[in-house]
Amino acid sequence: MFLYIKYMVSLRCKMVVKEELNKLGLHFVNVDLGTIEILEDITDSQKERLRENLKKYGLELLDDKKKIIIEKIKSLIIEMIHYSDELPKVNYSDYISKKLGYDYTYLANTFSEVKGITIQQFIIMHKIERIKELLLYDELNLTEISYLLHYSSVSHLSNQFKKITGLTPSYYKKLKKKRLKNLEDL
Repeated sequence: MFLYIKYMVSLRCKMVVKEELNKLGLHFVNVDLGTIEILEDITDSQKERLRENLKKYGLELLDDKKKIIIEKIKSLIIEMIHYSDELPKVNYSDYISKKLGYDYTYLANTFSEVKGITIQQFIIMHKIERIKELLLYDELNLTEISYLLHYSSVSHLSNQFKKITGLTPSYYKKLKKKRLKNLEDL
């Protein structure tokens, strides 16, 4: 049996969910971002207790089909951009469609209808957040980051970064270093 959880976007969330499942005596096969596979059927009272317990941590057990699809899309994108060593070589639309087993047009229309933004905009927002992380870690240069995140060039990455944040990647990096230096002076 599968259960779907909204706002489950980190490894810490997965730990919380596993702990709550154990408290209820539910045996899980797999706990992924946004998805749980449990061995047994869940009773209504167990489901309600799980819903209440997860809510304390800002997580939401989903029942609505559209919301479940949206969470699957979001989890797949977050996992792909933030937790994978390498992004897929195929189009994101093909990748998402194949992974979720739905026609991409259906997924895109459902996502836009519910979220008010396109899947592509959601991907770009997460790529920008990933770029910010990588800039702050200071382990990769912009060329390496653009290659890692499948940008056609450093220029394309910089233009998209500036369009979303209002800053160039290098200026963003300087601001962060300046803030850290100011904190050290306190």
